[in-house]
Amino acid sequence: MDYEVVVIGGGIGGLTAAALLATRGVNVCLLERQSLVGGCLANIEHLGYQFEPTYGLYLGWEPNGIFARIFSELPVAPPRVHRLSPAYVVRLPDGIDVAVSDDSNAFEDQLRKSFPESAEATVEFYRQLVQHEVRSSRWNSSNRDLTRILQSCSLRFRRFIDIQLQTFAQCSSENCPADLAALALNPHDGRWEIEGGGQALADSLAESLMQSGGTLRLDSPVLRLAYGPEGSAVGVDLLSGERVIATRGIISNLTVWDTYGKLIGPSRTPPTISSQLRKLQSPGAYLLLLDMDREAVSRLPSRRILALTDLQDDQPYDPKTAQLVFNAASDLDRRAPQNKLAVTVSAFTNAEDWFSFHEDHNTHAEQDQKMLEQIWSRLHSAIPELRDSVEVIESATPQSFYETTRRKFGMIGRPHSEQAMLNGLSKTHLSNVFIVTDTTSSGLGIAGVVESAHVLTSIIDKISA
Repeated sequence: MDYEVVVIGGGIGGLTAAALLATRGVNVCLLERQSLVGGCLANIEHLGYQFEPTYGLYLGWEPNGIFARIFSELPVAPPRVHRLSPAYVVRLPDGIDVAVSDDSNAFEDQLRKSFPESAEATVEFYRQLVQHEVRSSRWNSSNRDLTRILQSCSLRFRRFIDIQLQTFAQCSSENCPADLAALALNPHDGRWEIEGGGQALADSLAESLMQSGGTLRLDSPVLRLAYGPEGSAVGVDLLSGERVIATRGIISNLTVWDTYGKLIGPSRTPPTISSQLRKLQSPGAYLLLLDMDREAVSRLPSRRILALTDLQDDQPYDPKTAQLVFNAASDLDRRAPQNKLAVTVSAFTNAEDWFSFHEDHNTHAEQDQKMLEQIWSRLHSAIPELRDSVEVIESATPQSFYETTRRKFGMIGRPHSEQAMLNGLSKTHLSNVFIVTDTTSSGLGIAGVVESAHVLTSIIDKISA
């Protein structure tokens, strides 16, 4: 079959690009190896529960935001969303709860009460943030060391910043660019929940693609790019042996490692890019998927809690042992049996550590059980209000993410790297092959990926067939 554009992967980036191109009249085909769309954002279904594998905190849904712009072009309605205020609570190791709110006065009062040891410095920090002074001499976008800005603030406040930066931008205050920190931390930008979770967004985009005449092929794993006699990419070869031709462009919604390592191929990847890829690494995620009694919500400060479990005052911030993120589904979501809620507890882990035992499945089970017990203990210490209202339904390791998405080592999110390198890798050395994924997005979270897809479709619009 011949198409103008072939998209490989049905994650949010691939779905957004395909849906936009289809509504503009481009003959586009999206190929997804799984039997459902959504990629690593897809709900995890188990025993009648649907668990959201994310923190449930979404950017970009404000009026005139990226999602409003996207859905203004599409023939379908967006999923229903609700602005959260406060968006979430950060719980400090001493039990103090700080609700992150877009109400400036209330939030500043909380900061003063929660951090009396450096009250005015913490308030000034957030005022600078809200004013978006990221290009002033103090907030220089090239400055990667927020430590200087936070010098007058206490360790407790720096860790309050670290857990938020690590959660939303996968970096700490020691290595996060100041402009990225402003995007991640500004309470006035707001956070939203999506009814049905991120899966509802993926389903809406897939519906739009098909309504606009695009082709969505599930259970269609791609083996590699197909090359013409002159070495140019002409399409893709499927695992089934079928060749699908792309006359205008090919969009990879795989990670940057898998785009080059699997699709383009090591022998066709320039040495400079191979060298860059070896330096890149993203974190892994370990998830506890819990059943919670609905009545327990009344005992919690929020449905979404960033729990700082260790100040780590004698070492650099290590999110693997310092934090947990608790996300309980909304009452509006029917993703659990009656009087129950689906809960996801997220922890960071080294993804590669879960693949050193590939010949011994028992070792993986033992490591999973050990991690489960550690997280379970830390969770109850950090949020004692849970009591006996939660029960473990399942866990998910980086190997789980690999099995469903085939992402390298099951890694998720943005790599630990300089942003300039990421921007350079969003376009491949092949003129008609592009990447749109969380590993190359310059923005934050799903909103950043969607923004990248929007920009990419404008580029492809200019390419003649």
